[in-house]
Amino acid sequence: MRVLTADHPLIAHKLTYLRKKDTDSPTFRRLADELVTLLAYEATREVRTVPFDIDTPVSATSGVKLSSPKPLVVPILRAGLGMLDGMVRLLPTAEVGFLGMLRNEETLEAVTYANRLPDDLSGRQCYVLDPMLATGGTLAMSIRYLVERGADDITAVTLIAAPEGIEALRSQIEDLDVPVTLVTGAVDERLNEHGFIVPGLGDAGDRLYGVV
Repeated sequence: MRVLTADHPLIAHKLTYLRKKDTDSPTFRRLADELVTLLAYEATREVRTVPFDIDTPVSATSGVKLSSPKPLVVPILRAGLGMLDGMVRLLPTAEVGFLGMLRNEETLEAVTYANRLPDDLSGRQCYVLDPMLATGGTLAMSIRYLVERGADDITAVTLIAAPEGIEALRSQIEDLDVPVTLVTGAVDERLNEHGFIVPGLGDAGDRLYGVV
Protein backbone atom coordinates (compact mmCIF):
# COMPACT_ATOMS: atom_id res chain seq x y z
CA MET A 1 0.00 0.00 0.00
CA ARG A 2 1.28 3.40 -1.01
CA VAL A 3 0.67 6.33 1.36
CA LEU A 4 0.65 9.91 0.11
CA THR A 5 0.31 12.75 2.60
CA ALA A 6 -0.62 15.87 0.66
CA ASP A 7 1.78 18.66 1.59
CA HIS A 8 0.23 21.98 0.64
CA PRO A 9 -0.29 25.19 2.66
CA LEU A 10 -3.94 25.47 1.59
CA ILE A 11 -4.61 21.93 2.81
CA ALA A 12 -2.97 22.73 6.16
CA HIS A 13 -4.96 25.97 6.42
CA LYS A 14 -8.32 24.30 5.77
CA LEU A 15 -7.51 21.41 8.09
CA THR A 16 -6.76 23.84 10.89
CA TYR A 17 -10.24 25.33 10.69
CA LEU A 18 -11.82 21.89 10.33
CA ARG A 19 -10.17 20.90 13.60
CA LYS A 20 -11.45 23.94 15.55
CA LYS A 21 -14.20 22.79 17.88
CA ASP A 22 -16.25 25.96 17.37
CA THR A 23 -16.37 25.68 13.56
CA ASP A 24 -20.08 25.32 12.77
CA SER A 25 -21.56 22.64 10.49
CA PRO A 26 -22.10 24.86 7.40
CA THR A 27 -18.48 26.05 7.56
CA PHE A 28 -17.25 22.52 8.25
CA ARG A 29 -19.09 21.20 5.18
CA ARG A 30 -17.69 23.95 2.97
CA LEU A 31 -14.13 23.42 4.18
CA ALA A 32 -14.38 19.64 3.78
CA ASP A 33 -15.68 20.11 0.24
CA GLU A 34 -12.82 22.46 -0.68
CA LEU A 35 -10.25 20.22 0.98
CA VAL A 36 -11.41 17.12 -0.88
CA THR A 37 -11.06 18.89 -4.22
CA LEU A 38 -7.42 19.61 -3.35
CA LEU A 39 -6.87 16.01 -2.26
CA ALA A 40 -8.65 14.72 -5.36
CA TYR A 41 -6.05 16.43 -7.52
CA GLU A 42 -3.38 14.22 -5.94
CA ALA A 43 -5.61 11.14 -5.78
CA THR A 44 -6.35 11.20 -9.51
CA ARG A 45 -2.75 11.66 -10.61
CA GLU A 46 -2.76 8.12 -12.05
CA VAL A 47 -6.33 8.00 -13.33
CA ARG A 48 -6.45 5.96 -16.51
CA THR A 49 -6.55 7.76 -19.85
CA VAL A 50 -6.45 6.90 -23.54
CA PRO A 51 -5.16 8.95 -26.51
CA PHE A 52 -7.74 11.19 -28.14
CA ASP A 53 -7.39 13.05 -31.46
CA ILE A 54 -9.04 16.46 -31.74
CA ASP A 55 -9.10 19.56 -33.93
CA THR A 56 -8.26 22.88 -32.31
CA PRO A 57 -9.20 26.19 -34.00
CA VAL A 58 -5.66 26.15 -35.42
CA SER A 59 -4.72 22.55 -36.21
CA ALA A 60 -5.20 18.88 -35.46
CA THR A 61 -3.54 17.52 -32.34
CA SER A 62 -3.61 14.61 -29.92
CA GLY A 63 -4.68 14.71 -26.29
CA VAL A 64 -6.10 12.26 -23.78
CA LYS A 65 -9.48 11.45 -22.28
CA LEU A 66 -10.56 9.26 -19.38
CA SER A 67 -10.67 5.62 -20.39
CA SER A 68 -13.55 3.16 -20.04
CA PRO A 69 -14.87 1.77 -17.82
CA LYS A 70 -15.40 5.01 -15.95
CA PRO A 71 -13.87 5.48 -12.49
CA LEU A 72 -16.18 4.66 -9.59
CA VAL A 73 -16.37 6.99 -6.59
CA VAL A 74 -17.54 5.27 -3.40
CA PRO A 75 -18.34 7.43 -0.36
CA ILE A 76 -18.65 5.48 2.89
CA LEU A 77 -21.96 6.47 4.50
CA ARG A 78 -22.66 8.72 6.18
CA ALA A 79 -19.63 10.94 6.69
CA GLY A 80 -18.19 10.11 3.27
CA LEU A 81 -21.11 11.94 1.66
CA GLY A 82 -19.53 15.18 2.81
CA MET A 83 -16.60 14.42 0.52
CA LEU A 84 -18.57 13.43 -2.58
CA ASP A 85 -19.16 16.83 -4.20
CA GLY A 86 -15.51 17.80 -3.88
CA MET A 87 -14.45 14.58 -5.60
CA VAL A 88 -16.93 14.56 -8.48
CA ARG A 89 -16.19 18.22 -9.14
CA LEU A 90 -12.84 16.99 -10.43
CA LEU A 91 -14.24 13.74 -11.90
CA PRO A 92 -17.67 14.76 -13.21
CA THR A 93 -17.97 11.75 -15.54
CA ALA A 94 -17.29 9.22 -12.77
CA GLU A 95 -20.03 6.93 -11.58
CA VAL A 96 -20.97 6.90 -7.90
CA GLY A 97 -21.70 3.93 -5.67
CA PHE A 98 -22.58 3.93 -1.97
CA LEU A 99 -21.40 1.71 0.83
CA GLY A 100 -22.79 1.93 4.34
CA MET A 101 -20.50 0.83 7.13
CA LEU A 102 -20.82 1.37 10.85
CA ARG A 103 -18.14 1.00 13.50
CA ASN A 104 -19.15 -0.93 16.61
CA GLU A 105 -17.92 1.39 19.37
CA GLU A 106 -17.30 -1.56 21.73
CA THR A 107 -15.43 -3.91 19.41
CA LEU A 108 -14.22 -1.12 17.04
CA GLU A 109 -15.07 -3.46 14.15
CA ALA A 110 -16.97 -2.37 11.02
CA VAL A 111 -20.26 -3.89 9.87
CA THR A 112 -21.99 -3.36 6.50
CA TYR A 113 -25.56 -2.05 6.53
CA ALA A 114 -26.03 -0.67 2.99
CA ASN A 115 -24.67 -1.47 -0.48
CA ARG A 116 -25.48 0.38 -3.70
CA LEU A 117 -22.64 -0.86 -5.90
CA PRO A 118 -22.49 -2.63 -9.26
CA ASP A 119 -22.14 -6.39 -8.84
CA ASP A 120 -19.30 -6.48 -11.39
CA LEU A 121 -16.43 -4.02 -10.94
CA SER A 122 -14.02 -5.79 -13.26
CA GLY A 123 -11.37 -3.44 -14.57
CA ARG A 124 -12.62 -0.49 -12.53
CA GLN A 125 -10.55 2.13 -10.74
CA CYS A 126 -12.30 2.96 -7.47
CA TYR A 127 -11.96 5.99 -5.21
CA VAL A 128 -13.13 5.35 -1.66
CA LEU A 129 -14.05 8.40 0.43
CA ASP A 130 -13.99 8.35 4.23
CA PRO A 131 -13.05 11.44 6.28
CA MET A 132 -10.99 9.68 8.94
CA LEU A 133 -8.77 6.62 9.05
CA ALA A 134 -8.79 5.71 12.73
CA THR A 135 -8.68 1.98 13.55
CA GLY A 136 -8.67 1.02 9.87
CA GLY A 137 -11.47 -1.56 10.06
CA THR A 138 -14.05 0.30 8.00
CA LEU A 139 -11.67 1.21 5.20
CA ALA A 140 -10.11 -2.26 5.08
CA MET A 141 -13.53 -3.92 4.82
CA SER A 142 -14.59 -1.45 2.13
CA ILE A 143 -11.49 -2.11 0.04
CA ARG A 144 -11.88 -5.89 0.34
CA TYR A 145 -15.55 -5.52 -0.61
CA LEU A 146 -14.60 -3.73 -3.83
CA VAL A 147 -11.82 -6.16 -4.71
CA GLU A 148 -14.18 -9.12 -4.28
CA ARG A 149 -16.34 -7.55 -6.99
CA GLY A 150 -13.44 -7.17 -9.40
CA ALA A 151 -11.97 -3.70 -8.76
CA ASP A 152 -8.31 -3.76 -9.81
CA ASP A 153 -7.04 -0.37 -8.59
CA ILE A 154 -8.18 1.41 -5.44
CA THR A 155 -7.38 4.83 -4.01
CA ALA A 156 -8.68 5.75 -0.57
CA VAL A 157 -9.04 9.45 0.23
CA THR A 158 -9.21 10.63 3.85
CA LEU A 159 -8.98 14.04 5.47
CA ILE A 160 -6.81 12.77 8.32
CA ALA A 161 -5.32 9.45 9.41
CA ALA A 162 -3.83 7.93 12.55
CA PRO A 163 -0.51 6.05 12.33
CA GLU A 164 -2.15 3.01 13.95
CA GLY A 165 -4.92 3.10 11.36
CA ILE A 166 -2.45 3.20 8.49
CA GLU A 167 -0.57 0.19 9.80
CA ALA A 168 -3.79 -1.70 10.57
CA LEU A 169 -5.07 -1.03 7.06
CA ARG A 170 -1.78 -2.12 5.55
CA SER A 171 -1.81 -5.42 7.46
CA GLN A 172 -5.48 -6.16 6.72
CA ILE A 173 -5.14 -5.78 2.95
CA GLU A 174 -1.60 -7.02 2.39
CA ASP A 175 -2.87 -10.25 0.84
CA LEU A 176 -4.78 -8.40 -1.91
CA ASP A 177 -3.26 -8.57 -5.36
CA VAL A 178 -4.33 -5.08 -6.44
CA PRO A 179 -2.59 -1.71 -6.05
CA VAL A 180 -3.96 0.37 -3.16
CA THR A 181 -3.07 4.00 -2.52
CA LEU A 182 -4.00 6.08 0.53
CA VAL A 183 -4.17 9.84 0.03
CA THR A 184 -4.63 11.86 3.22
CA GLY A 185 -4.46 15.48 4.26
CA ALA A 186 -2.50 14.75 7.44
CA VAL A 187 -1.18 11.93 9.60
CA ASP A 188 -2.02 12.78 13.20
CA GLU A 189 -0.28 11.80 16.43
CA ARG A 190 -2.12 8.69 17.64
CA LEU A 191 -5.37 7.03 18.65
CA ASN A 192 -6.66 7.44 22.20
CA GLU A 193 -8.07 4.63 24.34
CA HIS A 194 -11.50 5.11 22.74
CA GLY A 195 -10.21 4.73 19.19
CA PHE A 196 -10.47 8.43 18.33
CA ILE A 197 -7.75 10.27 16.44
CA VAL A 198 -5.66 12.75 18.46
CA PRO A 199 -5.70 15.70 17.91
CA GLY A 200 -8.22 14.81 15.22
CA LEU A 201 -11.32 16.82 14.48
CA GLY A 202 -14.04 15.04 16.44
CA ASP A 203 -16.78 12.92 14.87
CA ALA A 204 -16.81 13.94 11.20
CA GLY A 205 -20.37 12.72 10.61
CA ASP A 206 -21.75 14.68 13.55
CA ARG A 207 -19.85 17.79 12.58
CA LEU A 208 -21.04 17.56 9.00
CA TYR A 209 -24.69 16.71 9.61
CA GLY A 210 -25.41 17.06 13.32
CA VAL A 211 -25.83 14.42 16.04
CA VAL A 212 -28.27 11.69 14.98
